[in-house]
Amino acid sequence: MADTRIKVRADRPYDVVIGHGLDAEVRQLVGFDTGTRRVAIIHPPGLKARAERLRLPLVDDDLDVQLIEVPDGEAAKVSDVLAFCWGVLGDCGFTRSDVVVGLGGGATTDLAGFVAATWLRGVRHVTVPTTVLGMVDAAVGGKTGINTAQGKNLVGAFHEPVGVVCDLTYLETLSESELRSGLAEVLKCGFIADPTILDDFERDVRGALDRTGPLLADLIARGIRVKADTVSADLREIGGGGGGIGREALNYGHTLGHAIETFEHHRIRHGEAISIGMVFVAELAFRTGRIDQALLDRHRRVLSQAGLPTTYRSGVWESLLSTMRLDKKTRGDELRYVVLERVPPTSLLPDPTRRPGQTRTAILAGPDEALLLDCYRAVSE
Repeated sequence: MADTRIKVRADRPYDVVIGHGLDAEVRQLVGFDTGTRRVAIIHPPGLKARAERLRLPLVDDDLDVQLIEVPDGEAAKVSDVLAFCWGVLGDCGFTRSDVVVGLGGGATTDLAGFVAATWLRGVRHVTVPTTVLGMVDAAVGGKTGINTAQGKNLVGAFHEPVGVVCDLTYLETLSESELRSGLAEVLKCGFIADPTILDDFERDVRGALDRTGPLLADLIARGIRVKADTVSADLREIGGGGGGIGREALNYGHTLGHAIETFEHHRIRHGEAISIGMVFVAELAFRTGRIDQALLDRHRRVLSQAGLPTTYRSGVWESLLSTMRLDKKTRGDELRYVVLERVPPTSLLPDPTRRPGQTRTAILAGPDEALLLDCYRAVSE
């Protein structure tokens, strides 16, 4: 498979490179600024050997390279770990011409990006995601941040990387559960923007779960393209213009999903929580007349085929609702959810890029709490 390059049209445009054996891409991005003297590679314990592999050619370029090991997963996205990383940068004399590399899953790259965004009010960073979730979701778009006890990603900053390197070789050792979790974000892109993702997945589920096969690589690239196009049109999540909801579309399923992650103290995988969240908002869209039964059923079918959960425990609704009130889409006391709605078959200004029956995303603001509870009961065990 030839390398694929997808352009993200940010304030400072950058490429997402997808392929195999891309260490040289990382080396080139780090050395882009001839004033670079120091590099910090932030990585989890399980990727120490891979971080060392990235370090050696950079040392050959006469760079001072620090490996900063952080905890696995969401345990890294806390203020104590952030402060630890700042301390390392300070001790080794990091300046504005130096570079942070985030090597790992979405939690690691979120943290590394926030370290880069906040050190000296912003230094360059390169993102090297090593999971499907990291490649399709966290690494692209410039959102960085950490969690608090009150919720996920409540503290953060927009800080675009200088490049994203998606080396598919890392997926060869990815666990089955992490692979399936990442597919939740891929399938989300299918629901909100590119239904071919859903069609191809349903046509060959086995191929989509093959880490070394061409279908998974294509699905990842399609998902990345959806995110790149969406964030390019609405980098700071202020709305897409023309009545569109812009970058908020990428939060499909995330309002309830993030609440579940917080309630579970991040013991549930992100994709698993988002899967449940997508079925919940599909129920909400169906009960408000925005989608039909067939599309609601497709949510459950496709996500189940990916080995993802579509239900959650009963009896915890009030706790989840309380957390959702802190969601980034909330305005005042008004809860807002990203939902799908069918594109009308005829209109005064038809969109030639959309095929018959395709959906668009919309914001459902201030739904009745009784309706929300009914929808939650529909996804409760």
